[in-house]
Amino acid sequence: MDAARLDDDTIATEAALLDEAERTSTQIRQSTTAHPAMTMADAYRVQAAWRDVKVSRGETIVGHKIGLTSRAMQAAMKIDTPDSGFLTDRMVFEPGSRLNANAFCDPKLEVELAFVLADDLDIDHDITVDDVFDATDHVVPAVELIAARSYRVDPETGRARTVVDTIADNAADAGIVRGGREVGSRELDLRWVGAVASRNGTVEETGLAAGVLGHPANGIVWLAKRYAEQGLALEAGQIILAGSFTRPIDIRAGDEFHFDYGPLGDFDLAFT
Repeated sequence: MDAARLDDDTIATEAALLDEAERTSTQIRQSTTAHPAMTMADAYRVQAAWRDVKVSRGETIVGHKIGLTSRAMQAAMKIDTPDSGFLTDRMVFEPGSRLNANAFCDPKLEVELAFVLADDLDIDHDITVDDVFDATDHVVPAVELIAARSYRVDPETGRARTVVDTIADNAADAGIVRGGREVGSRELDLRWVGAVASRNGTVEETGLAAGVLGHPANGIVWLAKRYAEQGLALEAGQIILAGSFTRPIDIRAGDEFHFDYGPLGDFDLAFT
């Protein structure tokens, strides 16, 4: 990862702008438009500063998300590594919820699996998928609500935002919904978990969890190693979104979604 280049005041300003954009549901210019030299290291600093703002307001960190796990998405963003963001308690919604679409900036949904940890992931050695399995209490179907607080495509210049912009924007994370049946991490071959995502009765996306780095637990391995480099850990009780195995699905006011994971159950979500 490239070294950080932005000073602390600039990092704090970018975090405040993204926070205001989220709270007012008003998109802002891309961070790299104002700071072309911004690196991925800077972007994670912005994300951390934004996390601290939320915690200072009383939000609690309950987990993390992993994004850009598919080859197609990495190719589109011109990177060869996933990214990550954080989850707070105010970003967790119940299945069957009816959410206000206008409360989010350019919202979309992604189909995933969530790992809920029973134990901290040991960072004292080279973490493997088996370590993830050992530390996991259960795995459950989930959808991630993503949003773009900075423009995906700038309306004036037509410039697409980069992975640096996305990381600063908390990896586009805006919420999570879990539903269906909880299973043990070794109860079945998670690569073959499939889902059918429908909007207003029409199938929009289907996919298999193997689309996430060959196995969804590989995303957890990647995140644990990245955190270990920073002296951090994935902690017992946290929810880890392993990465989407479908393309994002647009959300419009009035949409009703149904997510069918076959043997792992199904759940609904609607937007007003």
